[in-house]
Amino acid sequence: MPGNMDDLFERWDDSYVILSELNNRILSHPGDYVSCRIEEEKTLFLAPTIRRPSFRDFYAFLQHVQSARALRGLPVVEEWFEAPVFYFSNPNVFTGHGRTLARPPYTEELDFELEIACVISREGRDIPPEKAGEYIAGYTVLNDFSARDIQRREMKVGLGPAKAKDFATGLGPWLVTPEEFVGRGKGKGFDLKMTARKNGRLISEGNFADIHFSFAEMIARASQGVTLYPGDVLGSGTVGTGCILEQRPENTGGWLQPGDEIELEIEHIGRLKHLITA
Repeated sequence: MPGNMDDLFERWDDSYVILSELNNRILSHPGDYVSCRIEEEKTLFLAPTIRRPSFRDFYAFLQHVQSARALRGLPVVEEWFEAPVFYFSNPNVFTGHGRTLARPPYTEELDFELEIACVISREGRDIPPEKAGEYIAGYTVLNDFSARDIQRREMKVGLGPAKAKDFATGLGPWLVTPEEFVGRGKGKGFDLKMTARKNGRLISEGNFADIHFSFAEMIARASQGVTLYPGDVLGSGTVGTGCILEQRPENTGGWLQPGDEIELEIEHIGRLKHLITA
């Protein structure tokens, strides 16, 4: 068996067979594996991928696009509907579940973004949408932390986001393989409720099924003329209402401050929690 997740992705086909067989044995004879259990509260979570060859974050939920552009007095451009668009973010700052996040000293408007991400399982180039599912190792929860005051200034330049999203991205805690969602397909996603809580208060509800572009379309777009590698991460972009920017700080208790706890949850995938510090 691989010793870490990245080695697992590198040998995905063989590893997946072994893990599937082990999972079936555990489900059939759970009593035989009691000694292997690890208490979640005593576990230090890392992100599901360590080496992270690349991180592309898309912009695939129409409601979020409409709301974000409306705040700037802008309509959704026709080009948005033609193909999924992404930007490259920092693959070296993924932060696991339960970790603390120091608010960057250069921002006063720290925000979260509720997203779902997929991790690529095998190398591929020019992948057609109908084959893209074969390249997905699984899905996980993603928090695209954002410095809104910095982002606002950067976007006026016509390039970015850049420093506004360069400091941390929450990822985890679990990577759930696609077959776990058989029968839950809806629209271009799955019927999975997505929620965000700030200090225990529910402030956002959405659904993966509301996505405008499927992950198959995103993978096809990302791999056009470019090779995707095992461990590459593709984010969906923010689900509708899934950030303080959309909800407005006056309705959500303000931007994230030291001492705040932000918890994102996607049904059947897991809860991703971070504590903000100074």
